[in-house]
Amino acid sequence: MLFTKKTLLNQNSRLKSPLNFIIILGIVSFLSDITYEGARSVNGLFLGSLGASAAVIGFVSGLGELTGYALRLLSGFLSDRTKKYWTFTIVGYSLNLLAVPLLAFAGNYKMAILLIILERIGKAIRTPSRDVMLSYAGSRLGSGWVFGLHEAMDQIGATSGPLIVMWLLSTSHSLRESYRFMFFPAFLAILTLFIARLSYPQPKDFILNRGKDEKKGFDKNFYLYIASICFLGAGYVDFPLIAFHLQKASIVPENLIPLFYAVAMVIDALSALVFGKLFDKYGLPALISGVFLSLFSSPFVFLFGWKFSLFGMVLWGIGLGIQESTLRAQISKLVASDKRGTAFGVFNTFYGFSWFLGSTAMGIFYTYSVFYLIAFSFLAQFLSIVTLLKIRKK
Repeated sequence: MLFTKKTLLNQNSRLKSPLNFIIILGIVSFLSDITYEGARSVNGLFLGSLGASAAVIGFVSGLGELTGYALRLLSGFLSDRTKKYWTFTIVGYSLNLLAVPLLAFAGNYKMAILLIILERIGKAIRTPSRDVMLSYAGSRLGSGWVFGLHEAMDQIGATSGPLIVMWLLSTSHSLRESYRFMFFPAFLAILTLFIARLSYPQPKDFILNRGKDEKKGFDKNFYLYIASICFLGAGYVDFPLIAFHLQKASIVPENLIPLFYAVAMVIDALSALVFGKLFDKYGLPALISGVFLSLFSSPFVFLFGWKFSLFGMVLWGIGLGIQESTLRAQISKLVASDKRGTAFGVFNTFYGFSWFLGSTAMGIFYTYSVFYLIAFSFLAQFLSIVTLLKIRKK
């Protein structure tokens, strides 16, 4: 009898472990990314088939991303005020995921645009709250490792989704049938999320040394960090522009361009794990070294032949993995747990706006000279490193 009780207690302890919590949220992200990244790979084609012009498609894509980042400031603030992190996470994921299969029933491009925007709004609602709960587990396991593991699982889904859609389309399925298929991973993601909610009702219990944690607020280091994020986001070349260059400059055949992106996604997942571990051991120097490597991605991608361009995509993938893991992990070290919803909202909003403005600027620079684009990208990321060095010095 005693052995049975002890066994049950040990099993319950394993169930409640922070690692299991990260894995179950990682499964949610894996299934979610299959759903909406698979849809995003063909949303442009679908809008075009409904009669939307190229200008409308470009505007909707930009508006969706801008909305998805801008609203994170509000959702992060509200989640901190209400402490309803699970509520925001569940509502956001539900809206984010269910909007995708509903695209199968859109009768015109205006209805499709509404659903695409709603999908981005759902992501804006749930992201800060989910990241807050991940940061709680980071108190036990290391913030870098937690966000790195989560990003790796996320990227596996992000790579799988478009491949699944490509397979569906190649086997005579229509775009609408592909959207309907996405109901299955969406349903499984929401079901897994409810299991996580029932199993871990209070993720804040993972926090160690809570008294010390509560003393940290928004100080000069936090605002310097946001400035460094703005520089980094502004200087990071978006893949559509890279793909445009690879095709225009005839560096690789058009059908091989997705392979370059897939390589970057694999590197993204691996670098998130590696640099996450290094961040937990060495702190900011690990983050700075990763940004330094990504600094050279644009010269290799835009100036040389396909081998150098592929190496540039490896560096680009390293930078992306860092941005999705250690950048978020550093927030946990700068801000108290009860203010992290707002902090993650500020982080995502400024990062999104900077990425949007930087991408627009680099698109304009590219029309004049690729050297202007490289100079802007290099300088912006270099300023990010300088700002991070100031934080480390303090």
